[in-house]
Amino acid sequence: MAGPMGTDIPRWANVVVLPIVNLIAAFLVSGLVVLIIGENPLEVVQILIWGAFGFEEAIGYTLFYATNFIFTGLAVSIAFHCMLFNIGGEGQAYIGGLGITLVGLHFGFLPPIVLIPLCVIGAALFGAAWAFIPAYLQAKRGSHIVITTIMFNFIASSVMVYLLVNVLIQPGSMQPESREFGEAAIPFVHEALAWLGVEFAESPWNLSFLWALVCCVLVWGYVWHTRWGYEMRTVGTSPTAAAYAGISETKSIIVTMCISGALAGFLGLNEIMGYHHRLLLHFSGGYGFVGIAVALMGRSHPVGVCLAAILFGALYQGGAELSFEIPTITRELVIVIQGLVIIFAGALEFMFKPQVEAVFRWFMPRRSAAAPAE
Repeated sequence: MAGPMGTDIPRWANVVVLPIVNLIAAFLVSGLVVLIIGENPLEVVQILIWGAFGFEEAIGYTLFYATNFIFTGLAVSIAFHCMLFNIGGEGQAYIGGLGITLVGLHFGFLPPIVLIPLCVIGAALFGAAWAFIPAYLQAKRGSHIVITTIMFNFIASSVMVYLLVNVLIQPGSMQPESREFGEAAIPFVHEALAWLGVEFAESPWNLSFLWALVCCVLVWGYVWHTRWGYEMRTVGTSPTAAAYAGISETKSIIVTMCISGALAGFLGLNEIMGYHHRLLLHFSGGYGFVGIAVALMGRSHPVGVCLAAILFGALYQGGAELSFEIPTITRELVIVIQGLVIIFAGALEFMFKPQVEAVFRWFMPRRSAAAPAE
């Protein structure tokens, strides 16, 4: 099967091989940075991997971070299919967390089996509503989705500061955060495993990870196995052809962005319902922006998004362990390493594409020539 842009290489080479090459390049450059400060890159990699996967607590933290990246990565990737660059995942996640909090605080008398699904719906509705406005402005007024979603991140941040300082703050508290709503808490994985008689180290990893995996399946089914997904991809590929086929570009843009906002809003399930059990400032922690790199590295496919999310979760957790084990590797340097991965996965995404294509073209004629001889 031919690859994209008229190349004669398999599509999987661009989907699988190219991200791996980009990742290797990012780590090689990171190794040079580590060498410059006088540390052994191999030792750093060993500690990084051990800190992310070497013991149960580390695995729990890695998958906890990965859950956030799955939600935000899916949010960005589904928008990509409609050629929409949703930079507003941070704000949509923030407002989604507000939806969870309002449901958790006002319906706390309900049993968890009813309250938790209501909180999930609240996260989706509030995240989708926050994404609807930029989508409407793009579809109806021609406002660029990148500009409006970026601006809405700042608006969401200001709205949340006002609400947490003046409206939702716990009475008598000096901290800008709401009271806890424990009935809406999603169980931790180590608690769920304990119910089954399995011991696992305590960590923030909670059962919202399972919902993240379900969302991956739902996104896969929607994008590639429904009429609406086909319309969305057609609009993203060629708006002119979509219009000729009678597909509404306006409808596709608005529906896609609302789904994207709902997925971003689910980040609050992991952070608020699964870990903090209350609304607090800056709980989104930049996950919405990293979700862009996750979607790019995952080639906007749910499986790729999951793998990229685990990678970035490992960088977050392993980087924290690394800065603890080697004092000269500060937290800022770990952020540099993460930034290099984002740069090679995003801005320099296709830098090695010609070389990868040349290698495949060099091997494929030989394979084709060998086939008749066999």
